[in-house]
Amino acid sequence: MKKIALFVVALMMSVAANAQFEKGKTYIEASLSSLDLSSQAKKFHFGAKARMGYLFIDNLMALGEIGYNHLQDADDTFNLGAGARYYIVQNGLYMGAMLKYKHASGYNDFLPSVHVGYAFFLSRTVTVEPELYLDISTKSSDYTNYGLGVGFGIYL
Repeated sequence: MKKIALFVVALMMSVAANAQFEKGKTYIEASLSSLDLSSQAKKFHFGAKARMGYLFIDNLMALGEIGYNHLQDADDTFNLGAGARYYIVQNGLYMGAMLKYKHASGYNDFLPSVHVGYAFFLSRTVTVEPELYLDISTKSSDYTNYGLGVGFGIYL
């Protein structure tokens, strides 16, 4: 009987996760990035970003991003980005790519960016999303960045 109950719970959870990645869903995320694990985190570092997305087909989301990074002993940076995220499996594993425009005092650059993460559902619509990312600067290796971000997402 316990095995049947566990199977039913697992089936219900997979159906709930599946419903979140369907065409027509809107996505909103706020996150902290790096958490002192990035390549630039030799001193104090703080990053925050907001994303908004739309699933225009099942499992494929268009994304927009705005972000801010503060590094001790360096100029603050602001970025805008656009890209896509693909949900590899219906339980929440995803990968994505973006093109970001980064601005700092005396510095402007376009950065290709890749990320991989997992959407842990806390409820039917709210997630915690740990994510590994890599931003590759085309002008200066000082602005190439990798690290860990943790975000809270809402699927509407």
